[in-house]
Amino acid sequence: MSRISERSRISLKVSAIQESATLAVDAKAKALQAAGEPVIGFGAGEPDFPTPAHIVEAAAAAAHDPSTHKYSPAAGLPKLREAIAAKTLRDSGFACTAGQVLVTNGGKHAIYNACQVLLDPGDEVLLPAPYWTSYPEMIALGGGVTVALPTTAADGFRVTVDQLEAARTDRTKAMFFVSPSNPTGAVYPPEEVAAIGEWALGHGIWVLTDEIYEHLTFRGHDAVSMPTLVPGLVDQCVILNGVAKTYAMTGWRVGWMIGPDDVIKAATNLQSHSTSNVGNVAQRAALAAVSGDLVAVGEMRDAFERRGDTMYSMLSAIDGVTCLEPEGAFYCFPSFEGVLGREIAGSTPRTSLELCEVFLEAAKVAVVPGEAFGAPGYARLSFALGDDDLVEGVGRIAKLLA
Repeated sequence: MSRISERSRISLKVSAIQESATLAVDAKAKALQAAGEPVIGFGAGEPDFPTPAHIVEAAAAAAHDPSTHKYSPAAGLPKLREAIAAKTLRDSGFACTAGQVLVTNGGKHAIYNACQVLLDPGDEVLLPAPYWTSYPEMIALGGGVTVALPTTAADGFRVTVDQLEAARTDRTKAMFFVSPSNPTGAVYPPEEVAAIGEWALGHGIWVLTDEIYEHLTFRGHDAVSMPTLVPGLVDQCVILNGVAKTYAMTGWRVGWMIGPDDVIKAATNLQSHSTSNVGNVAQRAALAAVSGDLVAVGEMRDAFERRGDTMYSMLSAIDGVTCLEPEGAFYCFPSFEGVLGREIAGSTPRTSLELCEVFLEAAKVAVVPGEAFGAPGYARLSFALGDDDLVEGVGRIAKLLA
């Protein structure tokens, strides 16, 4: 018997990772569509709009520029780092230098880097739930331990300082803060953001604040950056962001992290040995994005707000379904607990996971179950798709549950 067969072929660390539920649902929906099935997908958190033309034109020009055909600094193109610092000051009022910016292969890579740089084995990370499906896996890959803090629609899916304090131990190293939230669409008011920031500052806890949906807020709700409200937090805070959601650039894979000098230096060193520089053409596209105006962004936000209103109204009209009106991002996160245990299309789903399987099989609608977000009984529906498909898809769910 070979030595390989005597032990796990795949490392225990990687074997423990769960597949991304959102990507899995999206892949299954696309495979069915390719096979001719009339599937409507509510799974992926991906704008249906094309990347604005001026960004694409900047990328095309960059592709013809020989300077982009070579390696560039692992931390990112200097002009892009400067532009991200300027954009951050413009959009959120947070002042930083280009040296405090690391350009990453998408926002997800920025989160991964942060967990690798900050966490040691056994460090606890406070994670309000519902949470984005990849956070616990990245915490685990960094050696950390996720401490989930459940929230509900009744409290607006917002964690409180009292919850955070009750969960704090001498092993607590960091917390994630996300507003607007994926998957719930909740937006924290400024006074709550400040209170959480002051609590973290007082206890020496790192804050990883994911601001990827910063421009997608509705009906008077505004995203605020925690370190602008609590300036003293700057030395124990990492801002995570990217171009994917704001500029409809999910496939371009450009994100960034902003943090203290020592964190960015360490993360740059890590990145130099893992991915090196982000693709230069994509970086030049990102430069055009963050340096430009927000006109196209405003048009997309208006469309998302309209679609969110439609989805919220339609879901709320279904007997047994309750839903929080989305305040930001582009998701509704309804509770289906009122329909679980009911016979639906010849089966009796008792979990949201089973219910979503029924939606796909019987109604040809792809939805991500709440189990993926630490919230059984719920499901996430993205309204980043065309109006007609949105109405048709939710209509199919309504008809199935009637």
